[in-house]
Amino acid sequence: MSNVFPRQITNPPIKAVSSDGCYIIDENGKQYFDGSGGAAVSCLGHGDPDVIKAVQDQTSKMAFAHTGFFSSDPAEELAELLIDNAPGELDRVYFVSGGSEAIEAAIKLARQFHIENGEPSRHHIIARKQSYHGNTLGALAAGGNKWRRNQFEPILIDASHISPCYEYVDKLKEETSFDYGQRVAQELEDEILRLGTDKVMAFIVEPVVGATMGAVPAVPGYFKKVRNICDKYGVLLILDEVMCGMGRTGHLFASEFDEIAPDILCIAKGLGAGYQPIGAMLCSKNIYNRLGKGSGFFQHGHTYMGHPVACAAALAVLKAILNRKLLSSIKSKSNQLFNCLETQLGHHPNIGDIRGRGLFIGIEIVKNIETKKPFDPNLKVAASIKHAAFEAGLICYPMSGTRDGKWGDHILLAPPFIINENQIIELVNKLSISIESLK
Repeated sequence: MSNVFPRQITNPPIKAVSSDGCYIIDENGKQYFDGSGGAAVSCLGHGDPDVIKAVQDQTSKMAFAHTGFFSSDPAEELAELLIDNAPGELDRVYFVSGGSEAIEAAIKLARQFHIENGEPSRHHIIARKQSYHGNTLGALAAGGNKWRRNQFEPILIDASHISPCYEYVDKLKEETSFDYGQRVAQELEDEILRLGTDKVMAFIVEPVVGATMGAVPAVPGYFKKVRNICDKYGVLLILDEVMCGMGRTGHLFASEFDEIAPDILCIAKGLGAGYQPIGAMLCSKNIYNRLGKGSGFFQHGHTYMGHPVACAAALAVLKAILNRKLLSSIKSKSNQLFNCLETQLGHHPNIGDIRGRGLFIGIEIVKNIETKKPFDPNLKVAASIKHAAFEAGLICYPMSGTRDGKWGDHILLAPPFIINENQIIELVNKLSISIESLK
């Protein structure tokens, strides 16, 4: 009998005992290809010697020093390297232990900034339907994932949710992609006007929507209009790159593709690549200086923020991404993976859309590709595919509720950046076997 509290009480997981490169091995010796990097975490794969050495070296030197008293070399060097490569006016890095903590910090910083900027009436958050920003109460409130929110609604703060930029489903036949993006981006301005132009503090959005909708990028022009609207009304733009950042899309920061810069940016997952739990919130010079000229402190904090060992691991991960030229490699491997998916699955009667950016790919499963009608939720299509893939030796990330929290199914792929051509074929072959289980 295990004393571990598992995610699924009625279906506890088997035990993993080792990992190597793109594979995880269970207690029975079975090998699984890690086609989703866990949850888009293991970007360098498993067993990277440089990251392991960095963790060992830092642990032997100094495992912990509380940030109420000290900074550390790994934290300082990691922050400098992140800012050197960050977009726009991002200037400071606040280290936490994961994505939900990064979003919580961003929400609280946005509120404190407006108070110290002389606008205490700004307290509303706007986000998008079908986005997920984390599982702590503030992050869950900001997110628009109905399934995750439902039972906790009575204890969540109020947040507004506008439409996502979901071209496959929502673009009208008579619209161009650009016009569609402008239409849904206009919902942000409309909601700001409805709530009051002096009442909104921030808009939180994923540059590429992750697990909830399955790697959905915005259409060209959408984020430029969003940035302009935020600037017009003094609303802070918070980008959630927890899943899509740190090279996952072929850019170190996903927002680089859309040629915009946020006021606050959140990262995690690929930042530590699974070697240590770490996340970060990056903020602009303007926000940081406002607090510096006002209260002089940020009223927030966690015990393990800026953990030296976690920062040492993340520093080694970031150096690997940059020094090994992985960003350019991701783009070429992305083309190979997309081509392979299109060849094997592009004509499948239940594959409605293959989308994404870089090594962040979503495959939407539909009952009818002409009407784009999804399967009945009672069929539990995503769960069936997940089980079939696992049996075939593939870890992927199927999810239900793609359309509205109940209807729709998709598969998310986020393999390690070190995936090779033969492994791309292996991934797609095993995925094809899994999808055939629908018949």
